[in-house]
Amino acid sequence: MVAGRSTGVLADVWGRSVVRDVLLTLGGAGAVGLAAQIAIPVPGSPVPITGQTFAVLLVGATLGATRGAASMLIYVLAGTLGVPWFAAGASGWPAATAGYLIGFVLAAALIGQLAALGADRRPFHTIGLMAGGNALIYLVGVPWLAFATGTDLVAALDIGLVPYLIGDTLKTLLAAGLLPGAWLLIDRRAGTGRY
Repeated sequence: MVAGRSTGVLADVWGRSVVRDVLLTLGGAGAVGLAAQIAIPVPGSPVPITGQTFAVLLVGATLGATRGAASMLIYVLAGTLGVPWFAAGASGWPAATAGYLIGFVLAAALIGQLAALGADRRPFHTIGLMAGGNALIYLVGVPWLAFATGTDLVAALDIGLVPYLIGDTLKTLLAAGLLPGAWLLIDRRAGTGRY
């Protein structure tokens, strides 16, 4: 990335290459798989509290739309084929929660595109970025959960959205410090004073 440039993602600051892109994409999938191992069961819900969504959104913002979405596709396909890195070491096609996984791919692409346009440079913008990514995950995940469990949408909201809002808020605030903070450090090292 050129010093002072207003577009691009964190992963591109030190240049790009095919090898670097492949390693970053695989690393993004691995980061989500690792974050999924932080899993706290929620009584009455097939959806545990995990670090997945936080990792998905950070991967998307850091890698950009193409590599972020590719990371999530690798994560979903590998987990479906048997890699035990879904929540709490699960693998295979998770019927009730598959909508969230599909939402991960879409959210990483959206967040990556918006981050490339500069939406991860300031705390307030990053809050909107993360909230939008979470909303997209729920927009796909909750209706899928309702269909897969045979419940109505209101019940699916109660078991697939409401218990996670406080955690999502905390993760969003953490990202609002991390992402702009990383850009600030990069710009200070480059001597631009801008981000």
